[in-house]
Amino acid sequence: MRINILLLSVAIALLPQIATAQDSCGTPSAGSDHWPVANSDSVGISSTTLCPMVKWLNDWKEGNVHSVLVVRHGKLVFEHYFTGIDEKLGSPLGEVTFGPETRHDARSMTKSVTDLLVGIAIDRGWIKSIDASVFAFFPEYADLRTPEKDRITLRHLLTMSSGLEWHEFDTPYTSDANSENQMDNAKDPYRYALEQPIVAPPGRVWNYNSGSTELLGAILRKATGKPLDQLARSLLFEPLGITDVEWYKYAQGNPSAAAGLRLRPRDLAKIGQLVLQRGAWNGKQIVSAGWIDASTTPQMNGFLVFFYGYQFWLGRSLVDKHPVDWAAAWGLGGQRVFIVPDLDLVVVVTAGLYRSDMQAQVPLKILNQYVLSAIQPR
Repeated sequence: MRINILLLSVAIALLPQIATAQDSCGTPSAGSDHWPVANSDSVGISSTTLCPMVKWLNDWKEGNVHSVLVVRHGKLVFEHYFTGIDEKLGSPLGEVTFGPETRHDARSMTKSVTDLLVGIAIDRGWIKSIDASVFAFFPEYADLRTPEKDRITLRHLLTMSSGLEWHEFDTPYTSDANSENQMDNAKDPYRYALEQPIVAPPGRVWNYNSGSTELLGAILRKATGKPLDQLARSLLFEPLGITDVEWYKYAQGNPSAAAGLRLRPRDLAKIGQLVLQRGAWNGKQIVSAGWIDASTTPQMNGFLVFFYGYQFWLGRSLVDKHPVDWAAAWGLGGQRVFIVPDLDLVVVVTAGLYRSDMQAQVPLKILNQYVLSAIQPR
């Protein structure tokens, strides 16, 4: 009897240590956002393979990863936050201890949200066709029209193939010569985006262009009569139960469609899950499945080995020597939402690598070396 009591006492004393050990391996806690939670092993993701990632990222401060979340079979199964240097749309925040309630810059992952809103506008008939001429929505810029520019359509904006001269990927974001910086500082960002000269036939060449997404945001406002943030709140965020939203606005008061969102990682995971479920959420079709399919289908050869859809990046990885395709919302600094339909999987990464050469490799290493390697054979 005394031995049993002694063992019980030892077990009770160890409970906090056990909880700490689980937390250090990213075991999620139920929150007020109604995410179903489970442990990773219960959905076929080996914690033995996944858990060492936490130590690696804790020990490797230069990686400056702020959060990693994993959702499988509709359940949040891994969630871990770190402490690191961060900024808010370029303004330093110093060292931040991140947690479930901490908003993070989405940067260009905002583009994927804008794409979903374009899809909803198409579904509801507010925009008739993505093959409509862009200039049809901007009569105030008639002085900029040319026969070549009249061929630019919404499809070209969605696929980053407008043919307009734009220096964003080939010029550092720290440079005043970067086209996005020049647009952000322009008196009229939309005029700036449209006044650039044509250097390739529309639809021929992929060239990363945040101005294209800003024009999509302006077209949504013109087609619906609502600013982008209000449109997103009523048509996308409220149905998903996303309430904690911050959206940067230009001096003119228009929300930045290309890079302005700040969201909690748990809410970024909801957006990924919506895409994984082909636009459905809790039995309701928020965005048509056809639009999700088109957005996540390769439309253009993109940067390096990646394809590009409608404002989504597309790639593939190996799992047990078998290729699996994924789509991703992709943001400067290492911000990612990976969507892997074949594995019923969503992976969220946020980081502070805004000026680092490692910002492309680190999220992919998290995905490939840890999460996908932890997928157990069926």
